[in-house]
Amino acid sequence: MSTVDLAQIGKNLLKCGETGESVELQSLWKDQPVVLFFLRRFGCQVCRWMASEVSKLESDMKASGVSLVGVGPEEFGLKEFKEGGYFKGSIYIDEQKKTYKDLGFKRYTAISVVPAALAKKVRNAASKATVAGIQGNFSGDLLQSGGMLIVAKGGEKVLVHFIQDSPGDHLPLEDISKALGISAKAEAGQKPVCNDDVCTR
Repeated sequence: MSTVDLAQIGKNLLKCGETGESVELQSLWKDQPVVLFFLRRFGCQVCRWMASEVSKLESDMKASGVSLVGVGPEEFGLKEFKEGGYFKGSIYIDEQKKTYKDLGFKRYTAISVVPAALAKKVRNAASKATVAGIQGNFSGDLLQSGGMLIVAKGGEKVLVHFIQDSPGDHLPLEDISKALGISAKAEAGQKPVCNDDVCTR
């Protein structure tokens, strides 16, 4: 069971990616359930692919009164991310990385990030992103990991608290739909065959 203290983290401030104004995290779940997708960074190829995957549920979420929100740990790369159209929800920045810390999203060290980035899950996700025509870059904070938090309307309870174990970890679309109790028509992106050519680059 999740140990997230919604009353405590609800007071954390996020900066709106559109207006630049600061809002309390709890304002995002005050009037509707919310899916908070925490990206590692906006330039990350795998994060962009994951953002496009979760965005497949956006119309079903909207129809069910659920809000989709992306959160990044820094503003760096946001403009390019928005221009790429990878994500259909609203975007906020956790400039202090306080919510990342409070939710237990780990930070790699300069040494541990290399094996993590070369892990099979990451290579598989990166190859899917490449197949989908999604590119990335190595700008920004390379050491932060992310995850997902799904909160019921009014902060009544945590429906999902997902922490990335590796940078390639993500929640399957059906798990998100199930947690929200919505039926979704979205199909997950096809996994390309993992051969030496795809997975050793």
